Amino acid sequence: MRRNIRVFRYDPRQAGSGHFDRYSLEVGAETTTTILDVLLRLQQEQDPTLAFRFACRVNMCGSCGMVINGKEALACKTNVSEIPAGGEITIRPLNHFPVIKDLVVDMAPFFEKYESVLPFFEPKREGTEPAQIRPDSRERLAIAGATECIACGCCVSSCTMAYYHEGYAGPAALNRAFTLLADSRDGLFAERLDRALLSCYDCRTEFNCTEVCPKGISPTRAIKYIQRLALTHPAEESLPVSPVEEVMEQIRQPLDRRAWVAGALGAGAAAVLGALGIGAVAGPALSKTPKQWVPVAPLDNLRAGDVTTAPIHYDIQRGIYTQRVSVPVLVSRTASELICFNATCPHLGCTVRWDGHSSRFRCACHGGNFDRDGEVLAGPPPRPLDRYVYKVDSGQLLVEVG
Repeated sequence: MRRNIRVFRYDPRQAGSGHFDRYSLEVGAETTTTILDVLLRLQQEQDPTLAFRFACRVNMCGSCGMVINGKEALACKTNVSEIPAGGEITIRPLNHFPVIKDLVVDMAPFFEKYESVLPFFEPKREGTEPAQIRPDSRERLAIAGATECIACGCCVSSCTMAYYHEGYAGPAALNRAFTLLADSRDGLFAERLDRALLSCYDCRTEFNCTEVCPKGISPTRAIKYIQRLALTHPAEESLPVSPVEEVMEQIRQPLDRRAWVAGALGAGAAAVLGALGIGAVAGPALSKTPKQWVPVAPLDNLRAGDVTTAPIHYDIQRGIYTQRVSVPVLVSRTASELICFNATCPHLGCTVRWDGHSSRFRCACHGGNFDRDGEVLAGPPPRPLDRYVYKVDSGQLLVEVG
């Protein structure tokens, strides 16, 4: 399938503010082709002057952050199949950063803001032995998702307040401050809270950062809990984990990010304002996306003995918005069995592919390998591949999502 691609071009040696160049590229129908693959092919086959950053290719380093069809994302994580066939693919650099060349931006302002909130751990007490932290401890669970930040800059690019407030630390930096303020071992509680709090009130709770984070983090949640902290606890105390812990079980479920953050913050705000004698309306209730049956492929197209990668497309509710989602499904069919696997690696969330030469599912993140039944053969994935519930209706294979 031939895809039309618009890429932003900027050369600092030439006058002007940049422009878009148009390219056309034949892209296979498989769902494993990423935007990074497209850029590499354009650079190798059509324009060797095209500049962009990448490193790990597996959603870990954050260096390939850019704006793809109007939304911040990692090029290595965004599949071409997620963009409707026939539609143009537009790629431009992150917002609010100086452009060095083409899609490469200067990240120095990002890390300067990051440093402003004291992003390092300073122990409250001296010790000769490392602290033992259980993964199921209350404090660890409270910050579980927030520690996965890879400093890609997508959240800052999506934040309109980063444009209007020059001194705003930004979502990534404040998310990092939250993880340290929540740590009872840290000795810079007062100093860190003092630095973070001023920026917290520049946030307008637009949820843009939450919407685009490739690691599923909600900096909005972190910012609002810092604000709650300033209202309810003196500087010598550390962040209590119990209010956060109350919503952790909902957070771990596959809910809409806007919904669970709004629900958590609504309940928290009600508690804080109630203590101050001010009435408040609780946020919207947490709710799961309704389950739905989504067509995968005609059963006749799935040959026995093969593993087929097929994209599915369906709508989900993002708060008050409806969003179209396109994800790959791995369908393993034998003479006696049909299994539909979720193509998301249970370790780091990147895409799993079927390798016919080794007869294994492989994931690039740290060498994850799974057998044909989805069981872990190698690497650090904590559990087998997730499976979809499926049914066959009028010769069509459908899976249940939601």
